[in-house]
Amino acid sequence: MKISKLLVKRVKKILNYAYAPYSKIQVGAGLICEGGKIYTGINIENSSYSLTVCAERVALFKALSEGERKFLLLLIYSPQIEFILPCGACLQVLSEFAPELIIATMNKNEEFRFYPLKSLIKKPFRF
Repeated sequence: MKISKLLVKRVKKILNYAYAPYSKIQVGAGLICEGGKIYTGINIENSSYSLTVCAERVALFKALSEGERKFLLLLIYSPQIEFILPCGACLQVLSEFAPELIIATMNKNEEFRFYPLKSLIKKPFRF
């Protein structure tokens, strides 16, 4: 799978807005929708850790709030963690809205690894 230079550029640029005073780990995410639009997100920490929001969910919620419902790929990047992956909460939320999503993770050398969401969360919670 090929990742566009535009997506990489936008995900790296959005890191400037990450708010990570506690973990010191900045995370940027870029979600590509079926129509080609890209929604970005950054992690936003809180001193009450459970209120922190991950970059992946920020990007997804921005897209959902604009009426998007069909998602193709989510690129995640952190300069502090080699090939960062989504946390369990993000996997659960993503599985509800985009069960066929491809997760791409990138390192500092702009090398990529790809994972179908279904391979990262085998049995998401469902009613």
